[in-house]
This record gives sequence, C-alpha cells and structure tokens, in this order.
Amino acid sequence: MPRYNFPKIVVTGLGAVTPIGNNLQEFWNSLIEGKSGGAPITKFDATEFKSQFACEVKGYDPSLHMNFKEAQRMDLFTQYAISSAAMAIEDAGIDFEKLDRERIGVIIGSGIGGMWTYHHQQQNLYERDGKPDRISPFFVPMLISDIAAGHIAIKWGLKGPNYATVSACATSSHSLADALMILQRGDADMMVVGGSEAVVCPMGVGGFNAMKALSTRNDDPARGSRPFDKDRDGFVIGEGSGVLILETEEHAKNRGARIYAEFAGIGLTDDAFHITQPAPGGEGAVRSMTLAIKDAGLKPEDIDYINAHGTSTPFNDRNETAAIRTAFGDHAYKLAVSSTKSMTGHLLGAAGAVEAIATVLAMYNSKIPPTINYTTPDEDCDLYYVPNVSIDKKVRAAVSNTFGFGGHNASLCFKEYEG
Repeated sequence: MPRYNFPKIVVTGLGAVTPIGNNLQEFWNSLIEGKSGGAPITKFDATEFKSQFACEVKGYDPSLHMNFKEAQRMDLFTQYAISSAAMAIEDAGIDFEKLDRERIGVIIGSGIGGMWTYHHQQQNLYERDGKPDRISPFFVPMLISDIAAGHIAIKWGLKGPNYATVSACATSSHSLADALMILQRGDADMMVVGGSEAVVCPMGVGGFNAMKALSTRNDDPARGSRPFDKDRDGFVIGEGSGVLILETEEHAKNRGARIYAEFAGIGLTDDAFHITQPAPGGEGAVRSMTLAIKDAGLKPEDIDYINAHGTSTPFNDRNETAAIRTAFGDHAYKLAVSSTKSMTGHLLGAAGAVEAIATVLAMYNSKIPPTINYTTPDEDCDLYYVPNVSIDKKVRAAVSNTFGFGGHNASLCFKEYEG
C-alpha cells in the first residue's frame, strides 16, 4: 500500500522535442530502433573544441507552435518547451474551454536557462563598443529559467501553480515530483510539467570540456555515448524538451482521457558528498530509489525496468550499477536496465522529463528501449543493460533515475494503470 491515502495521479499526455525526433512518435520509433542522435556540431564552429559533436535537435520548426515574432523573443530552450507542451496538450485531448484553468498549473524546469541568449547579448555588448544600450530589453525575460513556464501559462491561460525547478541534471524529475505533490494535496487538478534545455553553445560545450566531462570521440560521434561500456569516455551533451500532462485520476476519468500510466512514487535525496562526483557506491541513489518504490506502495521485486541515469561517464555508471545492486539485491539481476542517453545524449535539465516519457512509453507499449553502443562489458557494470536491441517485455512498474551535480538524486516510480 502507498504511504498515504492520496488520490491516484495519472499520465495522460506526452510531448517531446529531442535529438532523435521532434514529436512523440518520431522519438519513440527512434528509441526502439536504437537510433543515435550524435553528430558533428552545427550550431557553432567547434573546430577548436575538444568535443566537436553533440546530440543536437535537428530540423526543428518553431512556426508549428508559435509565430515568428513570438519565437524571436524566446530563447531556444523556451521554444522547445512551448512545442513540447503543445504536443502534450494535443496528445492528452485537452479542451481548456471545458476546464477550470485556475486549477491547472505549469512547472517547467531548466538546468541553465537561456544560455544562447546570454551568448548573443554578451556579443552585442563587447563587440559593439561595450555600450550597455546594445543590450536588448528582452535579455532578462529571455534568459531566466522560469520563463518557459510563464510563456506556457500565458499561451493557454493556465492560472494554477507556476514556476521552474533547477537542480542540474535532476531538474525536470524534480518538476515532476513537485507536480505530483501539488496534485496529491489537492492544490490543482492538472499539471503541465517537464523540462527544457538548449546549451549546445560555445560556453556550454567549452565548460563541460573544461571539466573533462564530455566524450571526445570526434571520429565516431554516433558511438560517443556508450553507457556502461568499458570504453566510455564521457557524456555527449544534448538538447531538447519533454512535457507530460499529469492529473488526478478522477479529473482524467471525468473528461474521458486516455491514461498511459500511474505516477505512483518519488524519492528525493542528496549525497552531501561532492559537487560533481556521486557518493561512493551510489549511496544517495540507493536511498532515492528505495524511497520512490516505498512511496509507490511497492517492493523492489515489483519493479521490471529501470531507465537509468546512465550518463556514459566512468563515475556515474559504476556507482549507479552499485546502487541498483544494493537497492534491489538479487532482483537487480532480473531487471531490465537501459540508458536512453545512449541515443539522445544528456539533455541536462530536460533529461528527467524526456526519460520519464521513455519510461512511460516502455510500460504502455510493453517494449524496452536498448542501451546502444554497448560492445565491451565492464566488470564493474554487470547488470542486464538491454544491449543494442530493444526487447518486448511487460512492465508492471518502472523507475526512472536522474542525478545532478550538487549531489541531487531524484527517482520516479511509475506503475501500470489499473482503472
């Protein structure tokens, strides 16, 4: 039984803009086909960078969801968020005219916010005589991380709780966790929730290169992201957005919504260990997964699938594997564990939402995406990572992990919906 007598919270809509698909069906098809989003960087000249490739969004058309003037006044991360929200709302079959918009909220997180906006405005300042009047009056509204949530609220007239979360790579998992708690306590009937990121830019790539966090497999970018593989050499930076529609079961049923899954539990912890490295043995991750499963009223052996944080870095993959072994005991070796970052790259603040979507779709379709580029087993990573090819498997319950710099850990637990 769940810890508290809260109403069921369900997932009714999904929308995504990703390096492997600019809509939900493209994204899911690419996941199942094991398609890599890694390719040489096109958004700027990366010739002098240690990492010259990324998982960029390709062929994105903002005009599908906003007019030219609106797009010009939004950073790319906000554009991605608007598009993902529009698709999620359509997927959920929502007619806002029939709903109480004061009972509908928005939480869209971003780990960094409008980094491209900062880049362009700084260029305006220093390349045009250093005069402050060169800075756009839209600089701050385009830059700040909460603006995507604000734009979504304005576009659809949604007047419930509205803000952004920021917790590095755990950002949009915290968005989902907050939305769950808001719905459970009765402060809203529906939440538009997720995350967005667009930092494939000189400072984004350069900063992570300076930390030696990124893969430098420039000669083979499609195989740069290789979670749990012995030859992994860092993560591949990505961009995009994911948005989910969450609502109470009663609200969803009353409007005749299709239900993908139940969002059943959350586990939120911190390592309190190091600003970038995970705690030894994934101690904080053990606690976040254990709490999420308990919150869902489940036992470890009830979980069939884990969408791993799986960054393709030496530290994360080894410690996350150890954490899964500790949290699940012998059942760890019966789990299907995969990292969709092997295909999308690391979407930073958007990772949690995009990977939650992948987890929900795996459950809904009884099909688990693979971990691609898995060629050389690592003795420290000894679980079943669904190597290279997707599998058909019924998923009764699943956990999605995200862990961020600062020691932030967020685990989300989804269950097969039983009406």
